[in-house]
Amino acid sequence: MRYIISLVVYGCLAAPTFAQDKLPDLKGTWTGQFKSVVYGHNRHHPGDQAVTDPPRVRGITFTLKVNGQDGGAVWGESWSKPDLREPFAIAIAPDGKTAYGSDTDGVWSVTRISGDAMEVCYTHSGLSPTQSIVASCGNVSRAAQ
Repeated sequence: MRYIISLVVYGCLAAPTFAQDKLPDLKGTWTGQFKSVVYGHNRHHPGDQAVTDPPRVRGITFTLKVNGQDGGAVWGESWSKPDLREPFAIAIAPDGKTAYGSDTDGVWSVTRISGDAMEVCYTHSGLSPTQSIVASCGNVSRAAQ
């Protein structure tokens, strides 16, 4: 019985280490089409709309460039146009499939679909510098390296 309990305890302690070994390499450039709901306007969703105006639904192409990765810690820059780059930091969950992060004014949620495809959602609240409110999701694919 002691032997079985020891195996169970050891297995539980070893599981997180095993999961860490399966973290994907996300380095590279990822691009895809997003569908966004926008109140107001900002650099990525220009216009003269106010937050009090009805929301707009619009498509936007977005790019994420993962410049570095250390285990589950990922960093890089994102943009809708090359002159609108902003830094981001993302942490990959131990399951190797989900990740969460943030940039200068919003929050990222990422789900890995395959080695070269991810579902990405982004939100930012009216507390952002522009006071706009955005919710956006899309699928991104990694460019061939």
